[in-house]
Amino acid sequence: MTQETVGFIGLGLMGHGMAKNLVDKGFALSIYARKPSEATADLQRRGAVLRASATEVARNASVVFLCVTGSKDVEAIVRGPQGLKAGLAPGSVVVDCSTSDPVSTNALQAELQAVGVHLVDAPLSRTPKEAWAGTLDTMVGADPEVFARVEPLLQTFAGRIVHLGGPGTGHRMKLINNFVSLGYAALYAEALTLAQAVGITPAMFDSVIRGGRMDNLFYQTFMEYTLRGNKEAHKFTLTNAYKDLRYLESMADDAGVANSMGNAVKNAFGLAVQMGGSQTMVPMLPELIAAMSGVDLQPDDADL
Repeated sequence: MTQETVGFIGLGLMGHGMAKNLVDKGFALSIYARKPSEATADLQRRGAVLRASATEVARNASVVFLCVTGSKDVEAIVRGPQGLKAGLAPGSVVVDCSTSDPVSTNALQAELQAVGVHLVDAPLSRTPKEAWAGTLDTMVGADPEVFARVEPLLQTFAGRIVHLGGPGTGHRMKLINNFVSLGYAALYAEALTLAQAVGITPAMFDSVIRGGRMDNLFYQTFMEYTLRGNKEAHKFTLTNAYKDLRYLESMADDAGVANSMGNAVKNAFGLAVQMGGSQTMVPMLPELIAAMSGVDLQPDDADL
């Protein structure tokens, strides 16, 4: 069987590590970025070929990975001038690893299918650290025969791969997954604010939760900022979280399902985005939520 040739667009915190693993594990890799960066230079040193456009990536790859912010970026890369669609050959595959709006995903899937191209949605869980180590989680929506083609590629950067069903199911599950994790974040933020206001410090709070039934891995990374001022523990911005919660709202509306808790979580993140700015990370949410009530949750040793 002929080995797939691979393209990759979206060389940010997650994408750089993913692309690194693809080229290091023997796949011919074409990359495209709007401007040169340390990521493009590193990947070229490893053997990747920098192409002049998304179209050129498509012309030199049987499978193209996208790892960008959201659906608007995916749509522009596929449909735009010098986009993927102009260079994709029938039988090729586009794998969208972004957290995208399932309504957009369904429309793109139908559009690409009409020209003989397969769309796979394979959104990710975990952090850039795991992307570099090749131990991400991914939830995949793909037809069975297409999944069989892309699974060896996914295995280069993911340690846990769950094939959920046909195209679109990965993005739907990712939004639900993020609703659960970001719901925890909003709950922790409000609980920590109330605790501090009534004389229970974050360290006291943590001494009860950590190691008990309410402990979990998300809690442990989330609390790194509140307890130790560590901004690097979970590199996921409030802006991206708020975007995902808006996608969740759209999906719930499309399904005709009430999502009152989702809207409450979305509103908490929306207010925090206004206060914290676009590059503020999710674990800083408690500090911002507390400030709305005049409560100080700024870590003593935060690197500000």
